[in-house]
Amino acid sequence: MKKIGLEIGFMLKKKYNTAIICLSPNIGGMEINALNMALKLEKYIDIILIANERGKIAGQFYEESLNKKLETINFLSTFSFSIILNARKIIKKHNIKNVIFYGASELKSLYFSFIGLDINLSVVHSTTKSTPKTDPFHRLIYSNVNYHISISKHLQNNVSKIIPMGKNSKSIMIYSGMKIKPLTVNKQSMITIIHTGRIARGKGQVEAIKACRVLYDNNIDFTFFVVGGYENEEYEKFFLSEYNKLEYKEKIILTGYTTNVEKYLSMSDIFLFPSHGEGFGKSIAEALTQGLVCIVYKNTSFFEFESLGFNLHLAENLSEDDLKDKLAYCAMNLDTEKQKSKNNISLGSSLFTEEVEIKKYLEVLV
Repeated sequence: MKKIGLEIGFMLKKKYNTAIICLSPNIGGMEINALNMALKLEKYIDIILIANERGKIAGQFYEESLNKKLETINFLSTFSFSIILNARKIIKKHNIKNVIFYGASELKSLYFSFIGLDINLSVVHSTTKSTPKTDPFHRLIYSNVNYHISISKHLQNNVSKIIPMGKNSKSIMIYSGMKIKPLTVNKQSMITIIHTGRIARGKGQVEAIKACRVLYDNNIDFTFFVVGGYENEEYEKFFLSEYNKLEYKEKIILTGYTTNVEKYLSMSDIFLFPSHGEGFGKSIAEALTQGLVCIVYKNTSFFEFESLGFNLHLAENLSEDDLKDKLAYCAMNLDTEKQKSKNNISLGSSLFTEEVEIKKYLEVLV
C-alpha cells in the first residue's frame, strides 16, 4: 500500500482539473460508481461532479464531498441543447481538461459540447450492451474518446464488439475498488441467506425467494434477507404479488433500502444472487470478499469470478431447478462450503482494492 501511495503522490503533480459526468436521474450501480469515484479522486486532484439537476446523486455528493464542487444540468432529453450549452459552459468555467463520463445516451450531446476544446475523454462502461453502435453517427460521437474503461473483462470484450473505436482510442479494464474490512460476524441460529441490490427485473430476487421452497419442503430452517429498495412502483407490485404467494414468506425479511448492508452481510451464510446478467457485480464481489457461500447463474461476468480463482457455485443460466439444487447442496453442506469460501477473502482483498483502482484512473489523466 505504501508503494502505491508514493506512486500516486508522484502522479499528482501533472494532473489538470477533472470532471466526472453522470447525467442519469437514477441511483443504480453506475450512478453509485460515478459518485464514489468523484469522492475517491477528490482527495488527490481537483474534481468537479457534473450531474442531473433532477437526479439523486447530486445531493448525496454535496453532502459527502470535501470540496463541494458540484455542477448540475437540467434537461428533458438525452440529445439536448441544454446539455450541449451548459456542459460546455461548465468545462470552460473550471478549465477542465479531463472528463470521465459514466453513461451512454448523453454522449451524443457531450460530443458537441466538447467540439474545439482540448479534452482527454474517458468513457466508463459498467453495463452489458447488446446493440452494435456501428452506424456513422455513433462512430462520430465515439471518435473523440481517448479511453474506454471497462469495469470487468467481460465488459471489455463486450465493448470491443459493440462500441466503435476512434483512431486514438484505447481500451483498458479497471476493477471497481472497495473498502474491504472483515465484518464482525453476528451469527444466527439458523441458515441465513442474503440478496443485495435494487429490486428490479432481471436482478434475481423473485427467482431467489422461489428457490427457497427447496429448503421449506425439506424442513431446513432459514432466514432470507432481501436487502434493497424497489426500482419503481410497477415492479414493487409484481415482486410483492410473488412474495405474498409463498407459504414461507414469514422467513423472508424485506429490509428496504439501507446504507448499512454490512449489518446483514455479517449475519449471513449464503449469498443467493441469480441475476440475469451483471457488468461487474459489485454485490457479489462484496459477498465473496466477506467469505459468504455464493450462488449465481452461469452468465456474463460471473464466469470471470470463477476464472479469477474464487470459489462459488454457478447454476445453469436461468434454470430455477438447478438453482434449487445448488441452494439445497450448500445448505446441507454449509460448514464445508463456508470453509472453502474463506479463501475468497484474501483473493478479493488483493484484486478489488481502492488504492489500485485510484492509481489506474490517475494514469489515464493528463
